[in-house]
Amino acid sequence: MAQHDDFEATEFLSEGRSPTGDPERTLDIRFTGSGSEYFRIWIVNLLLTLVTFTLYWPFARARRLAYFQNNTLVGRDPLGFHGDPWKMFRGYVLMLMFGVSYWAVSNFAPSFAWLPLLVLAVLWPALWRASLQFRLRNTSWRGVRMAFEGDLQGAYLCMLPFFIPVLLMGVVFGVAASTTRGAEEGEAGAALAAATGLTVLAITALSPWLLARIKRYQHGGYAFAQERTRLTAGLGAFYGFSFRVMGMSLLCSALLAGVGGIVAALVGASAGAGMVLLPFLLALAYLVFPLVLMPYTTSRLQNLVWGHTRSRRIGFESQLRFAPLMRLTAKNWLLIALTLGLYWPFAKVHTARLRLEAMGVSVQGDLNAWLARAQGADKGILGDAAGDFFGIDMGL
Repeated sequence: MAQHDDFEATEFLSEGRSPTGDPERTLDIRFTGSGSEYFRIWIVNLLLTLVTFTLYWPFARARRLAYFQNNTLVGRDPLGFHGDPWKMFRGYVLMLMFGVSYWAVSNFAPSFAWLPLLVLAVLWPALWRASLQFRLRNTSWRGVRMAFEGDLQGAYLCMLPFFIPVLLMGVVFGVAASTTRGAEEGEAGAALAAATGLTVLAITALSPWLLARIKRYQHGGYAFAQERTRLTAGLGAFYGFSFRVMGMSLLCSALLAGVGGIVAALVGASAGAGMVLLPFLLALAYLVFPLVLMPYTTSRLQNLVWGHTRSRRIGFESQLRFAPLMRLTAKNWLLIALTLGLYWPFAKVHTARLRLEAMGVSVQGDLNAWLARAQGADKGILGDAAGDFFGIDMGL
């Protein structure tokens, strides 16, 4: 794989200014897959995965990735997927071994049940990096393979702060337990509740920072044709995103409270009415939060990270709107429920089309010339042994 010095340095420019003075060309993204085509792939994958007791899952995943990428057209040219499912199978077996070891230790030596989880936590950043390398290196466009250039140290450094909330929770609960020892039951409960509240607030305050670290590492390692991207969004953008999501969550909660108040006023304040009202509100919350909050979060996060991902010659844009995604999510959920799950592949295709076609790619200069140079140099084809061995795809 090309070293970091082989890639063009990221250059920050004012709006509308080209790095070389060359004209800018915008490439639309289209998705040509159909629900009926993918349904045939999905049903075969599902049956073979069940018959083989999940051992066919990596091969099914390879077929799914190949279908979606081959039907994703960037400027009328499709993406290619060249992943070897046997390499993905190795990674699946590795994760299966972790699961089996955790089950065995939990049942036969419960006091050591934490050990497999600790090993997995230590290896997780390396596995995540290997999955990004595998996925990108086995994706091509117009004969040129992509790559992921994030280093192993960076993966561990960006993941390390995720242990801060866990350590904070352990310290807070330890201090609370020591200070309430010998206190009355009511005082101990109040202290523990206060400690829990402070921990939750700390985790909430740290979450945007942790998300920013992950996305900067991930979107700062994409490489294609001697171009390496960088995420230009600042920390304030991620905190703004988090505040907007929290605001939407509060709006949904207020909506539920308002509906609950109206229903309570209509039904009355009897005990029987309360027994009916609580399940009704829980069912409504189960519908409102995923159908409103999830599409809102997805659309805003996609626009944030891809709208600020660029290199010297390549830039991305995303204009995914919340309302169409919410309507499509509601439609998909309804049809999946009515068809007992058989509409799932159609829902995946429709969602992929909406999200992909909301994006675009802008390129500077003579695209054919620098792609030809990259083809001649075989950029992005080779990879390190870790990516080849693990071959785990955990999503980008």
